[in-house]
Amino acid sequence: MKFLKFLLLGIVFGIVMAKSEAISWFRIQEMFRFQAFHMYGIIGTAVTLGVIGVALIKKFNIRDFHGNPITFYPKEKAFVRYLVGGIIFGLGWALSGACPGPMVVNIGYGFLSMVVVFFFAVVGTYFYGIVKDKLPH
Repeated sequence: MKFLKFLLLGIVFGIVMAKSEAISWFRIQEMFRFQAFHMYGIIGTAVTLGVIGVALIKKFNIRDFHGNPITFYPKEKAFVRYLVGGIIFGLGWALSGACPGPMVVNIGYGFLSMVVVFFFAVVGTYFYGIVKDKLPH
């Protein structure tokens, strides 16, 4: 019962992803080939809302669900890791045709090939957890 709000939010997220065609492999390939603006509009909207959300968190000192303060890394320390992480994420996205959100929604839609992509996303996350202490942060 405690996680019902997160389940409902996930269902709404899946519906929005499906209706906006953000889960479409074709739309994602269009974006990487610079053939359509559709996905750039979706991503641009998400980035804009994210910037507004971070600004509100900083301005009103909003805390997480457990009451802990939300902190952000200084930009000068975070640039290289964001660049490397973004390149790895982008390559995975381009090769698989899905980022984590659409990946799960595609599985829900019955595209079982995404189970392979999801499996290796989990393996990659697990591997990062193993080596993260050895990486320069």
